[in-house]
Amino acid sequence: MNINATDRAVPRAVRGVPALLAVALAAGLLGATAPAAHAAAGATLPFTSVEAETATTDGTRIGPDHTQGTLASEASGRRAVRLAAGRRVEFTAPGPANAVNLVYSVPDGRSGTLAVYVNGVRLARTLPVTSTYSYVDTGWIPGAKTHHFFDEARLLLGQDVHAGDTVAFEATDVEVTVDVADFEQVAAPASRPAGSVSVVDKGADPSGQGDSTQAFRDATAAAQGKVVWIPPGDYRLTSSLGGVENVTLQGAGGWHSVVHASRFIDQPNSSGGVHIKDFAVIGEVTERVDSNPDNFVNGSLGPGSSVSGMWLQHLKVGLWLTGNNDGLVVEDNRILDTTADGINLNGNARGVRVRDNFLRNQGDDSLAMWSLHAPDTDSSFENNTVTQPNLANGIAVYGGTDLTVRNNLVLDTNALGSGIAISNQKFLDPFSPLAGTITVDGNTLVRTGAMNPNWKHPMGALRVDSYDSPIDATVNITGTTVTDSPYSAFEFVSGGGQGRPVRNVHVTDATVRGTGTVVVQAEAPGAAVLRNVTATGVGAAGVYNCPYPAGSGVFTLTDGGGNSGWGTVWADCSTWPQPGQGNPDPGPDRNLAAGRPATATGSQDVHTPGKAVDGDAGTYWESANNAFPQAWTVDLGQARALRRLVLKLPPSPAWGARTQTLSVLGSTDGSAYTTVVPSQGHRFDPATGNTVTVPLPASTNLRFLRLQVTANTGWPAGQFSEVEAYTTP
Repeated sequence: MNINATDRAVPRAVRGVPALLAVALAAGLLGATAPAAHAAAGATLPFTSVEAETATTDGTRIGPDHTQGTLASEASGRRAVRLAAGRRVEFTAPGPANAVNLVYSVPDGRSGTLAVYVNGVRLARTLPVTSTYSYVDTGWIPGAKTHHFFDEARLLLGQDVHAGDTVAFEATDVEVTVDVADFEQVAAPASRPAGSVSVVDKGADPSGQGDSTQAFRDATAAAQGKVVWIPPGDYRLTSSLGGVENVTLQGAGGWHSVVHASRFIDQPNSSGGVHIKDFAVIGEVTERVDSNPDNFVNGSLGPGSSVSGMWLQHLKVGLWLTGNNDGLVVEDNRILDTTADGINLNGNARGVRVRDNFLRNQGDDSLAMWSLHAPDTDSSFENNTVTQPNLANGIAVYGGTDLTVRNNLVLDTNALGSGIAISNQKFLDPFSPLAGTITVDGNTLVRTGAMNPNWKHPMGALRVDSYDSPIDATVNITGTTVTDSPYSAFEFVSGGGQGRPVRNVHVTDATVRGTGTVVVQAEAPGAAVLRNVTATGVGAAGVYNCPYPAGSGVFTLTDGGGNSGWGTVWADCSTWPQPGQGNPDPGPDRNLAAGRPATATGSQDVHTPGKAVDGDAGTYWESANNAFPQAWTVDLGQARALRRLVLKLPPSPAWGARTQTLSVLGSTDGSAYTTVVPSQGHRFDPATGNTVTVPLPASTNLRFLRLQVTANTGWPAGQFSEVEAYTTP
């Protein structure tokens, strides 16, 4: 939301009596495909993304991490690659391409360039990188921290690359963290439509030097019923357009026709018939000011309008829609790096279709319907791909009547959001609560849900929330796939802490593959029927059913049949389960120490014990100096049969080779420790990544892992940047 959308100050659940749900346990398979009865989730995209952590690099891989405020937690897949100056990451092209769009982060206040290599040959052109549009603060939103660490920069390579060719990026003058690269075959510029009115003919400057605002206004006024043509070039607008109606604004393609403006159209109403297509609008918005209309479209395009093929970046909001937009179609657009929402249907949306769009790195809800002043009705979000909203939800429906969220793919939510939220949180009055039938069908949610800093416990991948009023609409949730939720899959909550009921919910044909805690998180009075919900890899228990406030009423879970894999119940409502508690099989590749509570006998300055389990090899724990022996301890949450430790120091040339003498100890209760591996020297060498592997005996079974350091040839203290623990030899 654009106005305090993430103000959710709810205390943690208190002790209550859990209700039982009788379901059978069954095994399943891991994967990420939607149920066969539904179309593939997400948008059809003109590019193919490649994750940096899968590429070849001499940099440092960071993550995974879900901790609010960390770089890895905002990255795609919660992993990225950090490049010091002189280091590079080399991607293998997945197919034909002549352009690349790179998602990256640089330290706050810094800018620089990346050198670009194709098949080992350095290009004359470089890729600028900057922190100008990153590090956003929203102090008025409770629980928010500095966020929005990543940005994007695009480059036409000037040549074709083919599947199997390599494209490398090398940090030259600033540290750069690379997240993902989008490879694309960009078509040649489109031709001018016959009979169109060109903005250049009206005086626009395609060099980007002059102010083209009046030329755009004159062309729009002259082209009623026709096309305003925006030729290839860069155009600078210093104020927004108004009075836009009965006209098509068309460019030569989003890589060719580029408008530089932080406010493009700002108008309260229009007679409609506005069609905007095939160009880019790139703004200069560096902070979020909710009173400023720093949006691509602010207000109304009028009935029967459309927006398609647009590249929108560095704005506050892509489309903030009020007034009459009946029948509007928003499709095939890219909305990137906004400081607030991607698209918000802000009341009175009737028959609006938002489909096949790609949204990344929003500073609030990526897609939202908010029924302020009047209900949104008969509108839908369909086949959109949403990734990395870094403050709120992937998709949110706040009130409204007969709305649909179908076949969307949502990935990697952070801090204050779920993958999908169906909510009666009103924010302002007059508000129209949920009514009629709300259809949530065929959606795939990957690594969605977050630890809410206000609640002090998590939000699920899919949340139904009676925040300000009871939910009496029929909510049908069908064909959902939840993969690797860091916490729960389905959450039913009264987020305002008033115990308002959540009723008439039906969850059918869901596949849950991996949860950090539970499948169902029920904290409100009400009821839901669950049918054909199968789960594998459940982290703690099948159900957490603890009413808040205490005595506010029971949430009744009805077994509709066909459920499997989540029959257990979390019994203690005084505590919230931590990720992995109770999971008998964490998987062979899971680092059991990641994000776990860590302590030490001492630490130096900011180099605290938790830095050794934060997923970032660039940060580190350092003990008190000149005070051996020193011990570092991590609580794995429950006893584990460990077979291997991986110890790391930052792989920077500044960290010279050193030998640390240490022993490995273990405990099942945190009190009595036994020696697992006797004291011996372990050499850390930057030439081999500053990494040491310590095998553990097959009989090792411990909950508390302790490393006791008695000497270090490189520094008078114990030092670890990462301590990883695995069940495999």
